[in-house]
Amino acid sequence: MTRAENFEVWKKAAERGVPEDQVQLGICYFLGAGVSQDVTAGAGWYLKAAEQGHAEAQLGLSECYFNGLGVPHDRGEAVKWLREAARQGHTEAQYQLGQCYFTGKGVPEDKAEAVKWLRKAAEAGNHLSQDLLSEIEGRS
Repeated sequence: MTRAENFEVWKKAAERGVPEDQVQLGICYFLGAGVSQDVTAGAGWYLKAAEQGHAEAQLGLSECYFNGLGVPHDRGEAVKWLREAARQGHTEAQYQLGQCYFTGKGVPEDKAEAVKWLRKAAEAGNHLSQDLLSEIEGRS
């Protein structure tokens, strides 16, 4: 079944509070799959799942705040959700959080904190983190 065909199934489960289905419903709203595209509704479903500790939703919500998709553009709020996902071991979130600290995007620039998060992701096999760490350590 396609995402559009699954929309009603996910909607019922999402309304019962199932975070995985809330994420799927959010994606449907972002893409306009099975429903009219509505980024505000998509971000709202990500928020519901993120508040329940769903790491993928936290990462998605951080992207919403970084880009102002369905929520106000707010780098501080974006980093908050990125940090929540990173703390749960989500390697993409760890990589992105490391980048934030490296560049000062949404947080004060902090190379040591950047390396900490990049190393966590790199040790878990995240190739982008491995590459960035090599570049950073090559500059030192």
